[in-house]
Amino acid sequence: MLMKISVLEAAEDLNRVTMKLGCVLTAGVLYFSPTVLWAIQMLLDWLILQGPVSPIFEGDPLILRCQAWQDWPLTQVTFYRDGSAMGPPGPKRELSIAVVREADSGHYHCSGIFRSPGPGSPETASPVAIKVQELFPVPLLRATPSAEPQEGDPVTLSCQTKLPLQRSTARLFYSFYKDSRIVRDRGLSPELQIPTASEAHSGSYWCEAATEDNQVWKQSSKLEIRVQGPSSLTAPPTLNPAPQKSAVPEPTAADSPGPQPPLSTPSKDPGFSAPVQVPDPHLHHQMGILLKQMQDMRALLGHLVTELRNLSALLKLETTKSSAKYE
Repeated sequence: MLMKISVLEAAEDLNRVTMKLGCVLTAGVLYFSPTVLWAIQMLLDWLILQGPVSPIFEGDPLILRCQAWQDWPLTQVTFYRDGSAMGPPGPKRELSIAVVREADSGHYHCSGIFRSPGPGSPETASPVAIKVQELFPVPLLRATPSAEPQEGDPVTLSCQTKLPLQRSTARLFYSFYKDSRIVRDRGLSPELQIPTASEAHSGSYWCEAATEDNQVWKQSSKLEIRVQGPSSLTAPPTLNPAPQKSAVPEPTAADSPGPQPPLSTPSKDPGFSAPVQVPDPHLHHQMGILLKQMQDMRALLGHLVTELRNLSALLKLETTKSSAKYE
């Protein structure tokens, strides 16, 4: 009876502390850093899924961690995306995706079974939304001044795409193709110059933009170049082509990239960061007190749960002995 009363009193105290904590968070949530907010969530949930705090772009690595309160041991850890298990239960607390694509976006969560306090305590973390953003759009190939130049006129082919502000320091490499043959391979310039156009330069062109590690690459649609004018008796100027490589298949916007080389760490813009918030000293002091109270109450409840389970096992044993005695 005393044990039951202690549990009820502890639960009431925990509810009062949680209400106080909620009031403080409502008043000062804008002043707390992501680290402090994560610590608050850890106190309110037995199990959480830790995700990245910075934007995720296609080609990046992704690591998700299933974190237990006070780092209690877990078994049968399972990761889910949009409600579907991504594999069988196992001991690993981390889910790692070496190279993410936009298709990897979704709502992720994890579940596990606590081995302490007491065996067989299942818990499930709240879902975390992961949005994989496009690193750069499919390039557009343009011809200047025209895709139908007069013979002898200069033509410039431009492979147009753009990196987001967060990855503006990253480098893209551009390749140009004509009639399934490479014209220029992996250059930093998005332009290809044809100083003097001739009929030999007529054909179907497209371009490719790729990251330095070649983990993300995209091809433009084809552009027909038709040089107007009489046939030239002299040999046409060359495009300064690089050594030829194997024929490139006809690209489409729906083509998906094949196997790629291992991913290197993507560069990050050191100048992009979240604005710094200065915490209110009074709220910070209150927060520290309430966090301490929450930790004490969680620890007390953990011990009470263990004691209740032990008491339940003892009562079952006594009942079994009594039944055996009267038979």
